Amino acid sequence: MTTTIETYGVDPTPTPLALLLLGREADPNSERGVECPGDLPAASDPDLVERARAAKAALGERVFILGHHYQRDEVIEFADVTGDSFKLARDAAARPEAEYIVFCGVHFMAESADILTSPAQQVILPDLAAGCSMADMATAEQVAECWDVLTDAGIADVTVPVSYMNSSADIKAFTGKHGGTICTSSNAQRALEWAFEQGQKVLFLPDQHLGRNTAVRDMGFSLDDCVLYNPHKPGGGLTAEQLRDAKMILWRGHCSVHGRFSLDSVNDVRERIPGVTVLVHPECRHEVVAAADMVGSTEYIIKALDAAEPGSKWAIGTELNLVRRLAKAHPDKEIVFLDRAVCFCSTMNRIDLPHLVWALESLVEGRVPNVITVDPETEKYAKAALDRMLALP
Repeated sequence: MTTTIETYGVDPTPTPLALLLLGREADPNSERGVECPGDLPAASDPDLVERARAAKAALGERVFILGHHYQRDEVIEFADVTGDSFKLARDAAARPEAEYIVFCGVHFMAESADILTSPAQQVILPDLAAGCSMADMATAEQVAECWDVLTDAGIADVTVPVSYMNSSADIKAFTGKHGGTICTSSNAQRALEWAFEQGQKVLFLPDQHLGRNTAVRDMGFSLDDCVLYNPHKPGGGLTAEQLRDAKMILWRGHCSVHGRFSLDSVNDVRERIPGVTVLVHPECRHEVVAAADMVGSTEYIIKALDAAEPGSKWAIGTELNLVRRLAKAHPDKEIVFLDRAVCFCSTMNRIDLPHLVWALESLVEGRVPNVITVDPETEKYAKAALDRMLALP
């Protein structure tokens, strides 16, 4: 099946914000399916593809290019492997012969790769501005202050930190130093089960939605077992009694992409496409996850679409680059984006073909740009937390 753009009778006059975000004269509310008025323009230099090929060939096995699932197609074309953040970091560690790891993702992912690779390897991020809004929602200073609050409430010694992979090296190090573990969206339940074997409470960083959805949907906790710690309020906006009563202390962080999906998005797509299966990422809000038919990590989503019956209909709640790629890979299925509006990951999209070419050509010329280095002390404790995750049953 092919995917089409439908018109919904909205005023076609674009808003300034729409023009800023989309770069085209179109209203984002008219977007449907996986084609949209917010498509990113093609790279302006027609020779960029050949330049990328030539530079990569010149470097040979000295370079290993990692491409996160949310990257643009123009970048994925040159990736040696694709995957989620942790898979890519492990893939890099398994290639010790590569001097240079070019990570086409965001900053925290490159940090994880630097932690897991050897000192002889250098990890390069083609654009240093490619960050992650979720990871930036928890700073080392804020988390240290939170731990002081838990200490004052008398519960720090029975609280185990569990940090999502989508966190900075500093937060991973905090987690390791305080006896906690890292988790991915695939193994969050196992990580939480392990944590509750070590203590009575969990401080879950930095994505509130993954923590809440895993505890409530997968482990049978109630919403009342969860409290939300707001680092911008004194004491996190919570009383000592609330902290003592809680089992899950959720950090007030979220993914700017997955947080956009709403219950209205789910209801709307079910009305438009009878028989559709709604499949969403666990970083989505709790009410979205509760209303969906299937919930799973990026890798889970990909495998589900690979195994789906021809002719089946799917609405996918995750980043748009991946949804478009899945729709292109499965023309025998109807695959649409869950939300009305464009939902690229803006920071991930900073890694484009011009930046990749610049990084590769710099390496060919003997210059090593944008090296991501985690200091030894931070690396020591962050790796301890990652090792605990790797040891999970």
